[in-house]
Amino acid sequence: MERFGSVGFGSVLLVCLMSGASALLHSANQHSRCKSCDPRPAACISNQCNSNCSVSRVCPNPQDVCAAVWWRGLSSGMVTVETMCHDPALALRGVMLQDYSGSECVLSITQTLRVCGCTGHECNERLLFSKHTEEEDKTATASGINPFKLKQLCRFCDIESTVCNGTGVCESSCHISAICEKPEQVCVSSWRRSNGSAIIETVCHDPALPFRGQFLKDFNSSICEMKRVKGAEDEYVCSCDAEECNDRLIFSDGADPVSPRPDEPKLASLLLVCLVPSVVALVLLVSLLYVYCACRQHKLKAPATKDMDSETRAIIIMNDDDRSDNTLNHNLELLPIQLDSSVGKGRFAEVFRAKLKHASQSFQTVAVKIFPYEEYASWKTEWDIYSDAELRHENVLLFLTAEDRKAAQQYWLITAYQERGNLQDFLSQHVIGWDELCRLGGSLARGVAHLHSDRTPCGRAKVAIVHRDLKSANVLVKSDLTCCLCDFGLSLRLDTYTSPEELANSGQVGTARYMAPEVLESRMDLENIESFKQADVYSMALVLWEIVSRCSATGDVREYEPPFGKLKEHPCVESMKDDVIRDRLRPEIPASWSNHTGVHLLSSTIEECWDHDPEARLTAQCVVERFSDIISSDIITSTGDSGSDDK
Repeated sequence: MERFGSVGFGSVLLVCLMSGASALLHSANQHSRCKSCDPRPAACISNQCNSNCSVSRVCPNPQDVCAAVWWRGLSSGMVTVETMCHDPALALRGVMLQDYSGSECVLSITQTLRVCGCTGHECNERLLFSKHTEEEDKTATASGINPFKLKQLCRFCDIESTVCNGTGVCESSCHISAICEKPEQVCVSSWRRSNGSAIIETVCHDPALPFRGQFLKDFNSSICEMKRVKGAEDEYVCSCDAEECNDRLIFSDGADPVSPRPDEPKLASLLLVCLVPSVVALVLLVSLLYVYCACRQHKLKAPATKDMDSETRAIIIMNDDDRSDNTLNHNLELLPIQLDSSVGKGRFAEVFRAKLKHASQSFQTVAVKIFPYEEYASWKTEWDIYSDAELRHENVLLFLTAEDRKAAQQYWLITAYQERGNLQDFLSQHVIGWDELCRLGGSLARGVAHLHSDRTPCGRAKVAIVHRDLKSANVLVKSDLTCCLCDFGLSLRLDTYTSPEELANSGQVGTARYMAPEVLESRMDLENIESFKQADVYSMALVLWEIVSRCSATGDVREYEPPFGKLKEHPCVESMKDDVIRDRLRPEIPASWSNHTGVHLLSSTIEECWDHDPEARLTAQCVVERFSDIISSDIITSTGDSGSDDK
C-alpha cells in the first residue's frame, strides 16, 4: 500500500509537470521571437541587409510581429537598421506595415525611411529589397529610389600617393566616402607605380564600361581582390559591391599578412581554444548587463497607459563633422514642407505647425521652428544639441533635421509635432488626477536626468547637457500625457575640457521667474560643472510645483498660476532677487497637499529641490527614483480622480 501510494504520487507529479511544460510551451508559441536592437550600422550587399543584431526577445503581445526600420544618413551615407517587436495595427515610425504575413522582411519604399514586417522566427534579422508593383516602381523612381539595389557607398579619393607596396593586404588611406551617383555602380580601386612612387585611385564605376582599358571582373564580391592589369607589369585593379569595400585591398599573388602560415596551425588552434571560452564569457556578461539595464529602465518608468504615444520617429541623421564653416551640407535637397499656422513665438524664433509630404502623397504633421538669419547663433546652438545622437530619449522632443532656407533668409529646425502643446497651456486648461500627475512629473524628471547624465540608460558614454531655461512653457505634453523637453537655444554641453573661463562667458541666462538664487546673484561655482545641473534642478522644482498645484487628489485645486504668480507677468532679475534671495520666498505649499500621501511626499521632494543651498538639492536622477518609490508604495491610494478635466 505504501509502495502504491508512492507510485501514485510520482505519477501525479509527472502529469502536473508535463501539463505545466505544455502550458508554458503553448503560451510561448502565442508570441513571436524577434530581433530587438537599438539603431546600429547594417551590412548591406546587393538587394539585402543584415541587421547585425545579436539580441532577440519574445514579444510582449500575441499580435506583435517582427519589424525593422531602415534608413541611410544623408551626410554620412551610413545605412542604419533598428529592429523590434511591433503591433501591425499601429503605425511604425509614421508608416503602416503593408505585408507582414510572410516569413521574410521585405522593405517598403518611402521617401526617407523603409520599414518591413514578418511573422517568422527572428525573421527581421535579414532585410530584403524585393521587386514591387509597376505603380510602386514608378513612385520609387520619381523619388530617386531604386527598389532593386541600393546606391553603393565607396571610398572616393580619385588619385593619391600611398605607402602600400602592392603585396599582402593594404589600406587605401582614403578618408572620404561617397554615395555612388548610379545604383549600378560598384566600388573600384587601382594601384600602380608612377615615376617610382606608388599611387592608389579609389572611385565608383559602372562595370558595364571599361576601367583603365579593361572590363572589371569579380565585382559582385564583398572584398576587393587585386588583379594584375593585362600588359602592365606594375598595375592592379579590384572591384566589389559591399559598402566601402575598396578601402581594404588584397593582393592575392603576394603574401597575405593576415593569413596564418602553413607551419602555424598548432598556434592558431591553441589561440582558438584559449579565446573561445573568453568570448563566450564576455557575450554572457554583455547579455546580463543588457537585461539588467532594460529591467532597470522599465522599473523607473511611470505606469504604462493603453493609449501609448504614436509620434512619428522618422530620423534623418545630420552630421557637421569636418565642416569648417559650421553650416549645413548645401547639396542637400530641402524637404517638401508646407507651413500651416503659427503655434508659438519666442525671443529668437517662431514655431509653426506644418505638413511634410511623403512620396506616397500622404502628409506627416511636423513642427518647424524658424529663425531669421540674424539669429544664426541661437539656431546653431540648438541644432548642435539636437544633432547629438545620444540625446535621443522618449522625454526629449524628437528632432528630424535642420535646414538653411537661403531663399527666405531663414534657418529651420524640424521636429515632431505635439498636438497638446506646452505644459503651461495644458495646466491652465486642465485639472489632472493623481495618475496623470505621476506621468507628467515622472517623465519631466526622467528627461532632465537624461540630459544631465554622462551615460545613456545602457551605459554608452554621452556628453552631459544643461538646459538653463527650464520652465513649463519649454516642456511639451505628448499624447500619452508624458512630457518631453524642448527649446535648447540656451543649453550648454558640459564637456570635460570646457574651461571655467568659457563657462563664465556663457552669461546669466534663463527666465528670471525660474532662475535659481545663485544664477540671479551671478555666483555660480564655475570650477564645478555640477553647479549648472543644480540650477536646472531648482527650475525643475518650480515646474513640478505647477503640476502638483493642478492635481485634484488634494481636494483643493486652485486656478492655474505660474510660480511667484503674485509678481507681475514678466518680473525682472532685480525684483526676483528681493523675493528669492533677500526674503527666501518660494511658491506656497498649501496645507491641503497633506490630504494625499503621495502629494505630501512629492511636496517634500520639491522643497529639497529648491533649497537655497545648491549642494543640498537632490539630483534629477534622485527625483526619478523618488517618483518610482512613491508610485510603487503600498501606502498610496487613489482618490478616484484619474482623468483630466477641462478647467
